[in-house]
Amino acid sequence: MGYYDGDWSVGGWLAMITMMVLFWGLLIGLLVWAVRSFGSAGQGVDATQETIARPDELLAEQFARGEINEDEFLRRRELLQSSPRT
Repeated sequence: MGYYDGDWSVGGWLAMITMMVLFWGLLIGLLVWAVRSFGSAGQGVDATQETIARPDELLAEQFARGEINEDEFLRRRELLQSSPRT
């Protein structure tokens, strides 16, 4: 009477699978949230705007690295200064 041989019913397996999927889903979701929230802490909302350099700064960097020569630098700088900025 009442002998249980350890065999799980279908409902037991489904409950176990559902709980494991929920557990791992919540754990991974929590890790993703933590990395996104605390990984960029201190940078603020305007973090992406700080990385955008002005065109004349980029041009000066290219010249300093030797990617363009002096004539090309002067031509491009004059073109940038004559074009309207938004």
